[in-house]
Amino acid sequence: MRGRVIGAVTVGAVGLAAAGAGVGVRRQRRRIVDRTPDDCPDFGSLRSEPMTVVADDGTPLHVEVDEADSEVTVIFAHGYALEMDCWHFQREHYRGRVRTVFYDQRSHGRSGRSPLGNATIEQLGRDLLAVIDAVAPDGPVVVAGHSMGGMTIAALAEEHPELFGDRVVGAALISTTAGGLEPSRILFPMVPAWGSAGPVGRTISALARTHKVVDGVRRAGKDVALVATAGLAFGDDVPGSYVEFVDRMLSATPFEVVAEFFPGFAALDKFDSVEVLAKVPTAVICGTEDRLTSIGHSRKLHARIDGSTLLECHGAGHMVIMERRDEVNGELDRLLAATGAEDAR
Repeated sequence: MRGRVIGAVTVGAVGLAAAGAGVGVRRQRRRIVDRTPDDCPDFGSLRSEPMTVVADDGTPLHVEVDEADSEVTVIFAHGYALEMDCWHFQREHYRGRVRTVFYDQRSHGRSGRSPLGNATIEQLGRDLLAVIDAVAPDGPVVVAGHSMGGMTIAALAEEHPELFGDRVVGAALISTTAGGLEPSRILFPMVPAWGSAGPVGRTISALARTHKVVDGVRRAGKDVALVATAGLAFGDDVPGSYVEFVDRMLSATPFEVVAEFFPGFAALDKFDSVEVLAKVPTAVICGTEDRLTSIGHSRKLHARIDGSTLLECHGAGHMVIMERRDEVNGELDRLLAATGAEDAR
């Protein structure tokens, strides 16, 4: 039975991938790629000397620290199937002004692969603590998380609430949630040929066993994938280079990794845990056209975290950190100022 399900899904994926080579999708892809801004950011070019932080289960995490003469350290945690470079505009904004830390979540980017069974939101929270201990053992810390990175912060708050108001003096939760997520929404951009279908939750573990086949289908359907990324990651018609960059990060994440993390999203339930963030200035940020973690999730986070601020970026999608970089950076500046730990001029 499982083999028939896998076969049916894979055949359907291949069929739609072939359709993606059709004139209609190719035309849409060309329109996206042809959107050119006045400036073309060199995504992935911002680097610093890498270091390795070893998680409590032995997984090596790739970490980069942009040093600056500042009292506070801001640690950025990226989302599902992305990598640290998604924070390009925030890294550029703070470089030389504020000490910032960027790292690749386990099994993502340049970090090592997670042992089986440890690709969980709870483990990501422990990884964040390992990064804090390694790169900011002293002094105030602000944590910022996008999508799965925000869930990482929620996991840290659940396991170590005592850190908030002590070592952690501020938090930013961007395009994220603490529960109630429909997992197929976040899977769709990575396997657009079948990701929104009802059987996703029932077949994901089976497909993981044929991850090389699925990765091949994803490559074959690259036109479909790019068009899906444009529609689901962004709200407005952003420059084509932005879409291509996000699509490259998604495509570079092996489906086996996608599958390993997938079950954790349905089980996520940490709204009670995030209430401890009321101890510190907390900024909640989301685009009103976010199709993956919709604005309702951010409004609920704001309601559950007393004293938090809520920035709704009108018309922006899930990648609000790119699409509305000036609004997001401005809100992060205000957050840093509110902590009292840094003059974010």
